[in-house]
Amino acid sequence: MPQLRQDPATREWIIIAAERAKRPHEFRKAAEQKTAAPPPFSPDCPFCPGNETKTPPEIYSLRESTPGKGSAWKVRVVPNKFAALVPEGSLDRRVEAGFFRVMDGFGHHEVVIETPHHDKSLALLSQEEVLDVILTFRLRYHALRKMPGVEAIIIFENHGLSAGTSLEHPHSQIAAIPVIPNRMRTRFESALRYYDDLHHCVYCDMLAKEVQIGERIVEAGDDFVVINPYASIQPFETWIVPTRYRSSFGNISDEDCVQLAAVLRRTLRRLYFGLNNPDYNLIINNAPVADENKKYYLWHIQIIPRLTMRAGFEIGSGIYITTVFPEETAKYLRDYKDEETPEAGNIVAEPRCL
Repeated sequence: MPQLRQDPATREWIIIAAERAKRPHEFRKAAEQKTAAPPPFSPDCPFCPGNETKTPPEIYSLRESTPGKGSAWKVRVVPNKFAALVPEGSLDRRVEAGFFRVMDGFGHHEVVIETPHHDKSLALLSQEEVLDVILTFRLRYHALRKMPGVEAIIIFENHGLSAGTSLEHPHSQIAAIPVIPNRMRTRFESALRYYDDLHHCVYCDMLAKEVQIGERIVEAGDDFVVINPYASIQPFETWIVPTRYRSSFGNISDEDCVQLAAVLRRTLRRLYFGLNNPDYNLIINNAPVADENKKYYLWHIQIIPRLTMRAGFEIGSGIYITTVFPEETAKYLRDYKDEETPEAGNIVAEPRCL
């Protein structure tokens, strides 16, 4: 029988209609649907080494320090050539025709080129290379949060055409904007109401309950827990949740970054090999900049594989329909093993954020 489930953090409802479903293993892309593997280098790609003049001047780069390798870059950050927001203009909000609110498209929109290798997504990088990307995210977060007018920072990756990417070279994006998006505000205000009622963080309580139940756990360790959440909006929606309490990704420690690199890499490898490299969106969910030290919110990474498409009911109602129970998808990912994740699903620890 279908179920309506409510997200305890946002109070949004989703529908699980498992009768319409594939089984978890059937979400793997059929071999004939896969495109050819990209080459390690593409002469036309603006993000490949040697093509640096095809991007705007770099904002930041992390460069190779190994003797004999010169100054070859490992990670580059450049302004988005087709930016949604630009760091010019006014922060003033205006009213048009006595009714409509408008302001200049002020903000910062950066591209993080994650690797010089055209054919290596995050799942295929080494743990050290993933750590380089995470440290770059944190460094740019701190730089952007100091910029005048910045109220929210969104760090995200679109992997694959159906996830919205326009270039296949592995890259992420960071947008720093002068408003708090309604979805971010809703999450934060829902967490605040829960804190006012119970004097607890709703995400910490949810994480503790998930660890206690265990059915939707993919991996649980001392520093991070990986879950397919109770009210998943898509099949195989996956969260990476810290066990140390922090509202903002920008406040994580160096050691947290090391541990996050390991668990993020394992999680993406499970999705990459277990589902045959699905397209996905990855988002780092943060508190707004001004609230990054408050006690109401717990930052976390959300990965949404693009295995189904939103249709009329979802667009009209705002309620997602998913076609498989997260208990089943979590077991599928938990049971997946390769040489890189031999025992990753068998560690269980109590969250320390309570």
